[in-house]
Amino acid sequence: MSAINRKELIAVCVLITGLLVIASLFYFSPKPQRTPRAPKPALSVQVMTISPAPIAVTIRSQGTVAPKREIDLVSQVAGRVLATADQYANGGFFKAGEQLIQIEPEDYEFSVIRAKAQVAKAAELVAVEQGRSRQAKREWRDLKDTTANALFLRQPQLNSAKAGLESAQADLKKAELDLSRTGISAPFRGRIRQTFADLGQYVNPGARIAKVYSTDVVEVRLPLSDREAALVELPVNFEDNKTIYYPSVTLRSRVGDQVYEWQGKIVRTDASIDVKSRMTYAVAEVKNPFKSDVSGNRPPLNIGLFVEAEITGKTITDAVTIPKTAVYRGNEILILNQDNEVHYQLVSVIQTQANSITAVGLTPGMRIVSSRIPLAINGMKVLPKKEVLAKSQGAGTEESIL
Repeated sequence: MSAINRKELIAVCVLITGLLVIASLFYFSPKPQRTPRAPKPALSVQVMTISPAPIAVTIRSQGTVAPKREIDLVSQVAGRVLATADQYANGGFFKAGEQLIQIEPEDYEFSVIRAKAQVAKAAELVAVEQGRSRQAKREWRDLKDTTANALFLRQPQLNSAKAGLESAQADLKKAELDLSRTGISAPFRGRIRQTFADLGQYVNPGARIAKVYSTDVVEVRLPLSDREAALVELPVNFEDNKTIYYPSVTLRSRVGDQVYEWQGKIVRTDASIDVKSRMTYAVAEVKNPFKSDVSGNRPPLNIGLFVEAEITGKTITDAVTIPKTAVYRGNEILILNQDNEVHYQLVSVIQTQANSITAVGLTPGMRIVSSRIPLAINGMKVLPKKEVLAKSQGAGTEESIL
């Protein structure tokens, strides 16, 4: 046998031996034993028991304080400004009827004197004509004739004299009125926002003297969406024999490190919905905004101050407050059945607060999952670890949903 055949035979034997070894290891090696997997424990969740009750909703808004009445004081006569009051300056306070500007009155005093002279002259003419008329009546009576005409009795002359007297008296009243208008004042208690004339300046009729506003009442325009407006009983209906309800509103503003409050009422709304923003503007009024509180520490409610508002809304019956962690996709919650299995259920959301929602349509005694479950599915079994009673009280809102 040659050397090459011998090598081939040895290689074949080695290959066969290796295959036999591999086969024996595969068939005779110990096989792994299957062990049953322990069941996954149920997810532990917090549970709330529903107990619906009436809830008074509160709507949040914001706005800027503005005067209810603001006018331009205008001169009705011409002349040089002779004097100004001490409070005639930007920011000055004044009382109703208090004189702020005095225009030089001499020309108007002269007009009054001339008008009085004209009245006296006209009164003299009336007296003369009355005497002549009586004399004409006596003369006609002596003639024993009853057909005397009005011209003979000087009736037209007397009527003309009386008309002249009335005209003179009207001129006198006009002169006195012009004289009184040399002193300029406002018809209400207020504050000066801006002045346009000063001491020594000559003003013409119609010239602006100052811009002033009333300090008796201020107002704040509060924007409300259509959903928010539906939760407030706004005074928008006109009825003769019905007492109109004015919702209360609390205004808050931070001055320095302190937050101060003022109480007011919603008294009306703008005449129309804003066509650009589609918002309804409710107007809140605050009386005596510059009057301090009992402690005297609260600053005045100044014009231009930015305030946040809380409006007292309607009372929703059979409502409940649910934490936002229990709400899925805006209007769904997870309810728990007797077997502790969860199921999604739609709710009617009335109002959304910062950390909770107010909803209706829930059955008393219903259990809902208040803790968040990621990727929850219907029929999922959970383990309630704590049950609490759902609170039925509202808080301040950031958004309202019907």
